[in-house]
Amino acid sequence: MNDVSVRRVALVTGAGQGVGREVVHQLIRKGIASAVIVNDYVPEKAEMVAEEVRSFGGEAIAAPFDVSNREQAAAAVRSAVDAVGPIDILVNNAGNGGPSGPTQDVEPFWKSDPSDWQRWLDVNLDGVLNCTHAVLDGMVSRGYGRIVSVISDAGRVGEPNLVVYSAAKAGAAGFTRAIGRAAGRYGVTANCVALGATSTPTTGLDQIPEAEQKRFLRNYSIKRFGLPEDAAAAIAFLSSDEAGWITTQTLPVNGGYSSAL
Repeated sequence: MNDVSVRRVALVTGAGQGVGREVVHQLIRKGIASAVIVNDYVPEKAEMVAEEVRSFGGEAIAAPFDVSNREQAAAAVRSAVDAVGPIDILVNNAGNGGPSGPTQDVEPFWKSDPSDWQRWLDVNLDGVLNCTHAVLDGMVSRGYGRIVSVISDAGRVGEPNLVVYSAAKAGAAGFTRAIGRAAGRYGVTANCVALGATSTPTTGLDQIPEAEQKRFLRNYSIKRFGLPEDAAAAIAFLSSDEAGWITTQTLPVNGGYSSAL
């Protein structure tokens, strides 16, 4: 929980569905944020989640923009700050294939065309840089900030069929650690949450045949797919005042697929 007497504003990217949507709900319901800026590249999705928050008494505005576009991100942050106030919490949740589509198996890297690489780098790495750059100066000036970047276990262990995606997520993790080291003295923390297989509208894992689900989960200690609520609980904690002495860390939320020391 945060000090409810202090107004906190959060920006959650890729929040039109799935994990991002649940993060928005939890930040408001747990009193971690007083207002949330809901980003999605689909305007209708961003507005839908903002309206959900308003329906249960929270404050939210929609901010549709493509995180991989630096100018769009900077302009959207300026507009949002004018509307609801300075941003104290940034959740870099937008990822996967971005506007180009969901993560899916691709041909071996050595057979890939370099023209296919950029869509993975645009949202999963450049998007994190763009949004962090847009909010960080204000956080440093005010002496408070929480940055949480949602990565994937692909960035921790590597996925052979998602090589460039793995590289982008690993890059986002390294960037976030560096930001935590650079900005910690100014009251800004920066951490990652690394997700395993999580069932969302984008991944559609709950729709695959049962036999295939069992094969998929054979390397998981907990024999189910993750839920948006699982991820959002960890993200909300790292966004709160209670996590004020935690920075430069990566917290796996992955059902035991991989371990961290």
